[in-house]
Amino acid sequence: MAETVHQEIERLRRELHEANHRYYVLDAPTISDAEYDRKLKRLGEIEAKHPDLVTPDSPTQRVGAAPAERFERVTHRQPMLSLTDVFSTEELAEFDARVRKLLGRDEIEYVCEPKLDGLAIELIYERGLFVRGATRGDGLVGEDVTRNLRTVHSVPLRLLPPADGHVPELLEVRGEVVMLKADFAKLNARREEAGESVFANPRNAAAGSLRQLDPKITASRPLSAFFYEVGETSIDFRTHWEKLQTLHALGLRTNPRNRRCRGLAAVQKYVADIAAQRNDEPYEMDGMVVKVDGEDERRRLGFVSRAPRWAVAYKLPPQEETTVVEAIDVNVGRTGALTPVAHLKPVRVGGVTISNASLHNEGELARKDVRVGDTVLVRRAGDVIPEIAQVVLEKRPHGAKPYPFPTTCPACGSAAVKLEGEAITRCVGMACPAKLREGLLHFASRNALDIRGLGEALATTLVDERLVRQLADIYAIPREKWRTLPRMADKSADNVLAAIEKSKSTTLPRFLNAIGIPGVGEATAKALARAFPTVKALMDADGEALQRVRDVGPALAAEIRTFFQEPQNRRSIERLLEAGVRPQAEEAPQGGVFEGKSLVLTGTLAALSREEAKAEIERRGGRVSGSVSRKTDYVVAGDEPGSKLEKARELGVAVLDEAAFLDKLGKQGRRSGQGHAG
Repeated sequence: MAETVHQEIERLRRELHEANHRYYVLDAPTISDAEYDRKLKRLGEIEAKHPDLVTPDSPTQRVGAAPAERFERVTHRQPMLSLTDVFSTEELAEFDARVRKLLGRDEIEYVCEPKLDGLAIELIYERGLFVRGATRGDGLVGEDVTRNLRTVHSVPLRLLPPADGHVPELLEVRGEVVMLKADFAKLNARREEAGESVFANPRNAAAGSLRQLDPKITASRPLSAFFYEVGETSIDFRTHWEKLQTLHALGLRTNPRNRRCRGLAAVQKYVADIAAQRNDEPYEMDGMVVKVDGEDERRRLGFVSRAPRWAVAYKLPPQEETTVVEAIDVNVGRTGALTPVAHLKPVRVGGVTISNASLHNEGELARKDVRVGDTVLVRRAGDVIPEIAQVVLEKRPHGAKPYPFPTTCPACGSAAVKLEGEAITRCVGMACPAKLREGLLHFASRNALDIRGLGEALATTLVDERLVRQLADIYAIPREKWRTLPRMADKSADNVLAAIEKSKSTTLPRFLNAIGIPGVGEATAKALARAFPTVKALMDADGEALQRVRDVGPALAAEIRTFFQEPQNRRSIERLLEAGVRPQAEEAPQGGVFEGKSLVLTGTLAALSREEAKAEIERRGGRVSGSVSRKTDYVVAGDEPGSKLEKARELGVAVLDEAAFLDKLGKQGRRSGQGHAG
């Protein structure tokens, strides 16, 4: 028998919850990412058609809440207490002696847990459903971050059913949100390439990501969660180890490095073992939490001030060393980003020899004021990335001068500029060898010159074999040479050559987008092309004329002027024109119906594809935005519209169905096939 809608939804949710648990908690996936994505997409399609069947624990609800204006305060039912720190094996022995004396025991059963460096949280589950999440705050009152925690995949929205089938009526679980070292390194690399400020360490990255007012930002960050304690609950536990086993069985991620240890000697040995392997752990940790295992024993020991007598945090020594800065230079990345790097007198930090440390950008270099000859404190950020924590000013040599950040690119000599609001200084040279591969890929991309078949592998080959030293070279490579390239047979060579020839006939907006003017994307390229009908007119435009273009302010006008005043860029553009590229001005907007209006497309239109609808709007003077706001004039809603339609209704934005939209365009009839409108 065919599945009903209810049955299919329940099956998909069950399979997706199981896949999430195996991937994020057990680290043992059983389905591919592609299969997971297909199931999630199918569930989303069904829920869009049947919104009354959407539940808070559905896997589709991990992202999508609107930004909050502020965090609500949450009072913890049981205080989230801090722990007493100990810093030596002697102090750890003193803790054990106090516990044994108070309990009248010769030996104590402990549980040892790696102390992760993140942000403490509390989750509340009622009848197995996640209903609220909060930060620790001051231990008594925290912040409600429920919507953000829903985006963290290792936070189950529904607990797994236990073996006896009885889901707890109430479970308050405590844990830590962290960013794994590898994820931290990738996030900072992406932010650095994008010209954004980098995070100092994984803890700051995790805390800052979880405390975003917009859950979509949190969802874009690679956060993980580990759970280690229980607050109020309807379950009666005899030991802490039993708690950890139960949390794991319910689908909550616990640390596989947790260990039960009988007696002080076993605790000390395990602490020493973990300390020796600290650099190999996937997360940043700063110690080991040692807890009395028995729940009855904990109640007898009680608390002192705002810390329990039954647990301590054994702190591991920080991994920092001092060394000397021998030189500073600037590297040029694949997007033209100029990154200052300090070359250090080699020093061992955390078992690794450090000889270089990134200073990230011009602002970070100035803030830390690192100079050649300085003695500096070096650490491995997140135990991964070498960074200079601070300069030891008392040891600064006489005459040490601030590093003069270059105003031209070290790789090609073109101007180096920093866009307003960005932290990164970038080379503006079109033919800069350091960024040529990325420039070629952008030049050939779909929304630029659309050279089909010229992808990453081929672009890398062309640059590595020095067949392309500037963009115009792509038009001079003979067919015989194309045929000799890896994975290029006669047919594929002919296809690429045909696409290259076709790209010569393009529009001015596409050409302006293709050549990589800093700060100029598709929309601004269209606006510039309307104001300046030829490439030469734009190249010779002054700042005042540029600022008369919509969306071009003083800062962007200055960047455009700098780009076109760079001799290397003018030569590169002239060579493209000499090679036969003929960018044609698009027809002027027909004006009237959408002049100066902002529109958002959602759902599926039968008569037009999304690109066609966008083009029709722009021809009539309008612009298409990706999100709905109070500045939106119209939302065009096709079949099966998404959340954008709901947002429009909330804000009172005018909504056009397909018939009304076509009427405004002056079009009639429908064509075969369908186009997605976003």
